[in-house]
Amino acid sequence: QVQLVESGGGLMQPGGSLRLSCAASGSIFSINTIGWYRQGPGNERELVATITSGGTTNYADSVKGRFTISRDGAENTVYLQMNSLKPEDTAVYYCNAGVITRLPSARYLEIWGQGTLVTVSS
Repeated sequence: QVQLVESGGGLMQPGGSLRLSCAASGSIFSINTIGWYRQGPGNERELVATITSGGTTNYADSVKGRFTISRDGAENTVYLQMNSLKPEDTAVYYCNAGVITRLPSARYLEIWGQGTLVTVSS
């Protein structure tokens, strides 16, 4: 089994910063693209940022210049540094990863974490 565990959410004032972490564990051979999505109140889940195994990043326009995604390949962990937070960043943030499992199964799985709540409010 493979699982993703997020941490780092919480309450922050507008203009503040938070850092989210997502650790992957289990029978992992490799992780392709890994990233963050979010779902705000009354909204559909949307992409925030992704990073490939080669380090190529992709950001939603709404977070460009404020959020930075990075990954530690050795630790199978991805981070989301969120600066200059706005009330509209309030959402449950979900980690998502494309994982190839170890032999003998050697399957491709798309895995979601359980989510971590970020609330931006004064």
